Amino acid sequence: MADTQLYTKLSGLSDQMKLEVENFIDYLRYKSKIKKAARKRISGKAKGLIIINDNFDDPIPGFEEYQ
Repeated sequence: MADTQLYTKLSGLSDQMKLEVENFIDYLRYKSKIKKAARKRISGKAKGLIIINDNFDDPIPGFEEYQ
């Protein structure tokens, strides 16, 4: 749909309905920004949140028979 067609339809609406259209457009823009931000990955964002102990590879007490 062309912009002129949208403008023609919009100009025929009441002021209250125009306000609703404006709010919906703002919502669509906000939703679009969130989707773009969610797709973009940032490397190293979880740095420092996961800690692996130095004894990670040591045998676990009680599981000697499974080695």
